[in-house]
Amino acid sequence: MPQGDKSAYTDKQKRKASAIEESYEAKGVSHKEAEARAWATVNKDDGGGKKSGSGRGADTGHPAAHKGGEKGGKASANRSAAERSASAKKAAATRKRNAELHAHH
Repeated sequence: MPQGDKSAYTDKQKRKASAIEESYEAKGVSHKEAEARAWATVNKDDGGGKKSGSGRGADTGHPAAHKGGEKGGKASANRSAAERSASAKKAAATRKRNAELHAHH
């Protein structure tokens, strides 16, 4: 099979790649680059195309589609307690201000 041949991929993998590609293009990435990144992500998520044979294609259990929470958590984890506390105080103040703002309707 020549390089770049997508026939070994499932329909679901192809849909996944095209969705990823579109989201990159929406962010202003060139068509070629978006396509390359999309397929790279599909490969990372489920180890390439369809493979025959029992016991092939072990699941990593953490595809890119599920990395959102992890990414968010890392940002706060490497900030100091004082920074997190200040951030929390600021958030509380904002919520209080918004509550007062929307209270009288």
